[in-house]
Amino acid sequence: MIQEGTDSYYLKQNEPNKSCLLALREIILKQDKDVTETRKWGMPCFCYKGKMFAYLWTDKKTKEPYVLMVEGKHLHHPLLEQGDRARMKILRIHSEHDIPLDTVTSVLQEALELYKNGTITIEKV
Repeated sequence: MIQEGTDSYYLKQNEPNKSCLLALREIILKQDKDVTETRKWGMPCFCYKGKMFAYLWTDKKTKEPYVLMVEGKHLHHPLLEQGDRARMKILRIHSEHDIPLDTVTSVLQEALELYKNGTITIEKV
């Protein structure tokens, strides 16, 4: 079910991106019980225990979806692209093909481990 505040982003997407982004959303949310979704800067943002760790967006030129990893500089998967970003990396997803579930899951779990092992600190409330 789409949460209030994030639905407009998904619903305004054209197919096949809409289905791809909704599937990615479900994959991300299923990674850990402490992963939640919100909206930042107009795009779906996923947090682990309140700390941002991933976003979903579409490339302006190719119109293809991607998962942006907030702490990408710590991640070393060969399909992650740094571009001119200092901190973040993206994982491009081709919406007309099957989502590479093993790759997406592996990158997400590697990112979550940064928070769980203390590499990225989570402020205590």
